[in-house]
Amino acid sequence: MASLCDSWIREQNETLKLSEEIDGMILERSSLAETSSYALRHASSMRRKITILATRVQTLKYLLAESQGKSISGKEMSRRKGTFENLRSKANQMASALDMLKFSNIDILLRPEKDDIMSRVIGLDNQGIVGLHRQVMKEHDEALDMLEETVMRVKHNALVMNEQIGLQTRLIDGLDHHVDVSDSGVRVIHIRA
Repeated sequence: MASLCDSWIREQNETLKLSEEIDGMILERSSLAETSSYALRHASSMRRKITILATRVQTLKYLLAESQGKSISGKEMSRRKGTFENLRSKANQMASALDMLKFSNIDILLRPEKDDIMSRVIGLDNQGIVGLHRQVMKEHDEALDMLEETVMRVKHNALVMNEQIGLQTRLIDGLDHHVDVSDSGVRVIHIRA
C-alpha cells in the first residue's frame, strides 16, 4: 500500500513538474520568430514533452484505479481524482495548442504572398519589375533553403530512429534466445525431478 501511495505522489510530482516546464516553453514560443530553425526545434521539443505528459497522465489514471478500494481516505481519493482531471485537461489543452501551432507553421510555408504580386507591379517600370522579380526569387530561395534544412533534419531523425529500432530488435531477439535457453533448462530440471 505504501509503495502504491508513494508511486502516486512521485508520479504526480513528476507530471506537475513536466506540465510547468511545458507552460514555460509555450510562453517562450510566443517570443520566437515563427520561421526560425530554433522555433521549429522548440515546437518539436514541445511535441515530445506533451506526448510524455500524456503518458504520465495515463500512468496517474492507472495508479488512481489501482488505489480504489485501498485504505485511502475518501478526501484523499477525491483530491487525487481532482488532480488527475486537472492534469488531463491541461494536457489536452496543451496538445490542442500544439496542433494550432503546427497548423500555423504550415500556413507560414503555404500562405500566398502577403500582397498580391499584381498590386506590387503596378507603377513599376521594367527595371523595377526585374528588381521585384529578383526579390521574389530570393525570398523563394530562402524558403526552399529552410524547407531543405527541415527535410534534412527529418531524414536524420528517421535514420536515428531506424538505428534504434534495429538495436531494439536485436535486443529482443537476444532476450528471446535467453528465454528459450532458460525454458530448456527448466524443462530438463522438471524431467529429472
